Amino acid sequence: MLEVRNISKSFGGLKAVSDASLDVPEGSIVALLGPNGAGKTTCFTMIAGFTKPDTGTVTFRGEDITGLAPHQICARGMIRTFQIVQPFAGLTVEENIAVGAYLHHHDRADATALARKVGKQLGMGGMLDRPAASLTIAGRKRLELARALATGAKLLLLDEVMAGLIPSEVTEIVGIIRQIRDEGHTILLIEHVMQAVMSLAETAYVLNYGEMIAHAPPKELVQDPAVIEAYLGHGAATRLQEGGHA
Repeated sequence: MLEVRNISKSFGGLKAVSDASLDVPEGSIVALLGPNGAGKTTCFTMIAGFTKPDTGTVTFRGEDITGLAPHQICARGMIRTFQIVQPFAGLTVEENIAVGAYLHHHDRADATALARKVGKQLGMGGMLDRPAASLTIAGRKRLELARALATGAKLLLLDEVMAGLIPSEVTEIVGIIRQIRDEGHTILLIEHVMQAVMSLAETAYVLNYGEMIAHAPPKELVQDPAVIEAYLGHGAATRLQEGGHA
């Protein structure tokens, strides 16, 4: 469904992403991992159209979408969420979800009906008439997912949707993401909560200093020396193998 080939991006003298490639098959959940500052969000911004790559291509459903604007990419069926969720505070939960629905449903009644349907699917039926500003962090994360789904997107790029959640809330969001996939969506996610990645993703890519250093199922990646060193520092893999502490 999504093919990213050799994308690179520099900001001044800083090479944020260098020659990165990844594939997201239709119906899959794929994770993009890496330590802070590795270039994950820059990858997302290039894929979703917020930043144009210096080199490389992004292909979605067989169409080259490299350099298209975010709203054009969204209209084709791909959307990204943001780590810091900022709902329209003056609107209700239902009205916030309807903002996404207006992409393809220009009639207010149709958009509202879809917003209520999506909200109920994500367990927000009892919150629809509440002000969005009153939601907890977990509620805002659900709202962000609901608004993205209401656009009709088939590929969701989820940027740390579990950041800031307690373990029970993480478990709930994991269940929601799995449900979304089972209903016919494809997911590429950036995530630091390894419990969630191990539970959800069939395969994962690891970025470090802007370069892809590994690609495998998550259970294999956590044993990869290059991945261990990327997260824990030089020599960590050897120390772990010798039974010491990283």
